[in-house]
Amino acid sequence: MKMSVTINNQHGNVDIATEVIATVVGASTTEIFGVVGMTSKSAVKDNVRSVLRQENYSKGVVVTTADNETSIDVYVVISYGVKISEVAKNIQERVRFNLENQLGITASSVNVYVQNVKVVED
Repeated sequence: MKMSVTINNQHGNVDIATEVIATVVGASTTEIFGVVGMTSKSAVKDNVRSVLRQENYSKGVVVTTADNETSIDVYVVISYGVKISEVAKNIQERVRFNLENQLGITASSVNVYVQNVKVVED
C-alpha cells in the first residue's frame, strides 16, 4: 500500500504523505457544525468511544490511492439532534474543497462513516 500521493507537474513530482492528507481531512471535518470529532476506524469493533485528538486524526482517516485516484474514508462522531445526512454532505464538500485548494489533490470519493452519536451538553 502506497503511503503517499504523488502529484506530477511541469517542475517535477511532489509526494504528499498520507499523514498530511489525514491532517487536512481531519481539520476540515472537525470544522463542520454537528461534528463532535473524529474516531478510530475500528472504534465499533474495538468498542472504543473516545474522540481522537488532533495529533491522531490519521487513525480516523483512511486514504486509498489506486489507478491515480484518491479515495478518502472519514470516521466521525456526530452530535445528537443534527441532520446526519446534511452533516455528512458538508463534510464531503469541505474535505474535497480543502484537499484541492491546500494540496492540489482531487478526491475521487469522500466516504463518511458515522461511528457514534453523542449528546453534547452546553
